[in-house]
Amino acid sequence: MAATFWLDGYWTDEAPRLTGPADHAFWQSSVIFDGARAFRRLAPDLELHCARAVASAKAMGLQPGVSAEEITRLALEGIKRFAPDAELYIKPMFYGAGGHLTIESVTTAFVLHIFEAPLPGPGGFSATLSPLRRPAPEMAPTDAKAACLYPNSDRATREANSRGFDHAVMRDPWDNIAEFAFSNIIIAKSGKVFTPKANGTFLTGLTRRRVLGLLNEAGIETVETTLGVQDLHDADEIFSVGNYGKVVPCTRFETRELNAGPIFAEARARYFAFAETAKVV
Repeated sequence: MAATFWLDGYWTDEAPRLTGPADHAFWQSSVIFDGARAFRRLAPDLELHCARAVASAKAMGLQPGVSAEEITRLALEGIKRFAPDAELYIKPMFYGAGGHLTIESVTTAFVLHIFEAPLPGPGGFSATLSPLRRPAPEMAPTDAKAACLYPNSDRATREANSRGFDHAVMRDPWDNIAEFAFSNIIIAKSGKVFTPKANGTFLTGLTRRRVLGLLNEAGIETVETTLGVQDLHDADEIFSVGNYGKVVPCTRFETRELNAGPIFAEARARYFAFAETAKVV
């Protein structure tokens, strides 16, 4: 089974048709989602991802009728529909059904989508600075994991791909480094770890928070600060942290080759050791 869906009290393995041209979500993009992972029947930080889905819906102006606890319960139930060794992506979504121009006119609907998605290995990727930027908080709903934010990340990635790179690094409107197009960014320099501090232009991810905490426990100093492009050029290591790939090294930034270094290795090892303590379903 490649995917399963929960909608209106039932599980189905057929992708449901959810919206049409009269739905606010279809023409005004009132959609939020979150993403968690399950592998080997482990679901690290699942509860936090489900709670963030509810928080994102509220930030978007939607009225979620499903609690974080219920989403967690459904996700655990859905995981059991797959083989024990399946590597899964867990995507709860709230969206505006019906309605007109304003989001106050919509009915908030919910669907849970769980599908097979192999975890990327620890092999490296290349990255380049994107000419596209993350929006400022007054320009877009950056306090939500809103679907409408992701086409710009996709544009940045496609532009990077056209120049021979795997991923894009995006800045905020003020020239500070924000994140990779689809994940947070961490650098290491002289034995310390640095990551962009939250300024409202990007989501400070749950995996980012978890990895920083685990590195602190290992005695590695972590600093949330303002980073510029030169900091990436000067870094000893650069790596990505995010739900989809967890911890993955950047092995080339622009024309500079980088090693998957010891701090990346520590972060990845500690994250997956933590995952072994997560809820087994």
